[in-house]
Amino acid sequence: MKPFFEKYFIFLTLLVLCGFLIYLAFLLHHKQIGMASDTVTRIKESGTLRMISTRSVNTFDLYQEEPTGFEYDLAREFARYLKVDLDIVTPGWNNLFAYLEQGKGDFIAAGMTITKESLEKAAFSIPYMNIQQRIIHHHLIFAPKDIQDLAGRTIHVRRNTSYHFRLEEIKASGIDIHYILHDNIPTEDLIAMVNDREIKFTIADSNIALLNQRYFPDIRIGIPIQEKESLAWAVRKNDMEMLTQMNRFFLYANKQKILRQIIDKYYEHTRDFDVSEIKTFHERMKTHLPKFQDIIETEAVKHGFDWRLMAAVVYQESRFDTGATSFTNVKGLMQVTNATAREMGITNRINPKQSIQAGIRYLNRMYARFHKIEDTYQRMLFALASYNVGYGHVQDAMAIAGERGFNPLTWQSLKKTLPLLSKKEIYQKTRHGYARGWEPVQYVERILTYYDILRQTDFSFNADTVVISETQ
Repeated sequence: MKPFFEKYFIFLTLLVLCGFLIYLAFLLHHKQIGMASDTVTRIKESGTLRMISTRSVNTFDLYQEEPTGFEYDLAREFARYLKVDLDIVTPGWNNLFAYLEQGKGDFIAAGMTITKESLEKAAFSIPYMNIQQRIIHHHLIFAPKDIQDLAGRTIHVRRNTSYHFRLEEIKASGIDIHYILHDNIPTEDLIAMVNDREIKFTIADSNIALLNQRYFPDIRIGIPIQEKESLAWAVRKNDMEMLTQMNRFFLYANKQKILRQIIDKYYEHTRDFDVSEIKTFHERMKTHLPKFQDIIETEAVKHGFDWRLMAAVVYQESRFDTGATSFTNVKGLMQVTNATAREMGITNRINPKQSIQAGIRYLNRMYARFHKIEDTYQRMLFALASYNVGYGHVQDAMAIAGERGFNPLTWQSLKKTLPLLSKKEIYQKTRHGYARGWEPVQYVERILTYYDILRQTDFSFNADTVVISETQ
């Protein structure tokens, strides 16, 4: 009989153990539900929204100790919508979902594509942007003509990304493609490796590719390897209240044109630029800018401006050519008119120091005139447009914006109304008359492109975790 009792005891022990494991799983499941359902309450009680992201140009980073990045700007608006502060944690791509599940953050905002693999780990908001995966290659490398032409090529991508999963699908379809997987390396770093010819191919979402072509002008954006996909934010699977709040925010941001403004800020001026011109800019940063950098920095500091922005203005005006003269007889590095030279107290427009002093001083005067614009970024765009086309014409464009129901204090509105100053039926009714209004729009967009390239020289992606708090 002893063997029977031994077997019965073993069976009973296993039964109790199974029961305990089931009960433990039940508790953990309900703990997760409780944690998820309490997320919005905790956010409002603590006054802090915790964003999980990655360090990259299009997600989140620091510039002169100030947070920046597309995902950061959008998350900051979400925090304002909830009337709380924003914290950012950047644990590395491979740890995003783990941090979310462990409650170390409230949502993931990292330029993440909705895929069947990611849907197994989290719930996703309504999409905020559509993108497409593209092959990235050096301009001296023969690019694949189609998906079939990928056979035999080696592509470098980050592990556990939509790029990785797409390459698996392509390989499973019978195409003999090779790929090397990297851990926690930003797409931008892989693009830089292509630019430096350390590797031949990588993959990037179309928005990231366009953004980085400005910094790496030797890359080319090749064929798409996937249909269009959607970017969205991720929350814990059972976090329905948080998901509802997030979706309400996106509807609000779309209606109020907040989303459009942030998209335009980061991506609008990436669409139309000459790659050869960007290449020239990179070259002149090395050969010409050092001659004038000290003067630009000194004058920029006097007026509280970022010297890199001022350097971008100088390049747009003269390509760093001290003898530059336009068909309207404006001269020098900052293309100063005779009238402006007299007004700013300089005697020699060709002299680099005097030209830069006069130009930045005059720009500061324009900046001061738009004191009603609280947002300093927007205010500078208005000042730059005035530097190019004249304060009076900008005032006319603002008046037209108001008449048409637009907000006259946003650059988004001015981009629509400035070009109207070339239309007879419009400019005849304005105070300052005709202007080639499309020119200041292109002028500002180009300066922003050059400025962004200069700023990226300060970016670093080697920090593992960064936490930033922003007071509303």
